[in-house]
Amino acid sequence: MAPSFGPLTRAYYRWKTLRLPWRKRFFIGYDLQGNTYWEFKLTSADTRMRRIVNYPSRTYNSQVKVSPLWHQWLRYARNTPPSLDEQHGDTLRKERMKVLAAEADARWEAKPRLLGADEPSQATLGAGAKAEINVGSETQQQMGVGGAEGAQSAKDVDNADDSWEKAKKAQKVGDKWQPTAWNPSSKS
Repeated sequence: MAPSFGPLTRAYYRWKTLRLPWRKRFFIGYDLQGNTYWEFKLTSADTRMRRIVNYPSRTYNSQVKVSPLWHQWLRYARNTPPSLDEQHGDTLRKERMKVLAAEADARWEAKPRLLGADEPSQATLGAGAKAEINVGSETQQQMGVGGAEGAQSAKDVDNADDSWEKAKKAQKVGDKWQPTAWNPSSKS
């Protein structure tokens, strides 16, 4: 929404746009949030004008939003300042993009899922939960096929893991490691 300036403020800004030789600061334009944009010279030897934005005094610095069009002008990416029509067109474009993105999200959600289409409860679970379910079913199959032998092998696997844990605790990684000289003929 463009700020509505009164006739006195509009006359003031029109007066400030005039490039009079004794004036160092010139009004360029304003955006839809009420920020004003100015050009000025620091010294008479400066060839390039400095560009700044002045925010309304009632706005907190964290709430200031400079549109991309004006940001391009501030950074000298565009020579002419954006007009109000361009700014309105940009806001309309943003609104259209939001609507199109919402429609695309709805179309995406409407498509059937390839993974877990038969089991809707697992489709909502993460990949890690599926892996845990598969591991659990494999151990159940081993126990069912081997009976006591499957249970015995599961205990052996647990004991093997414990021995590795003991070894890691006893010796920290890199305690005994020493670098060797470079040997270009070795293939390791």
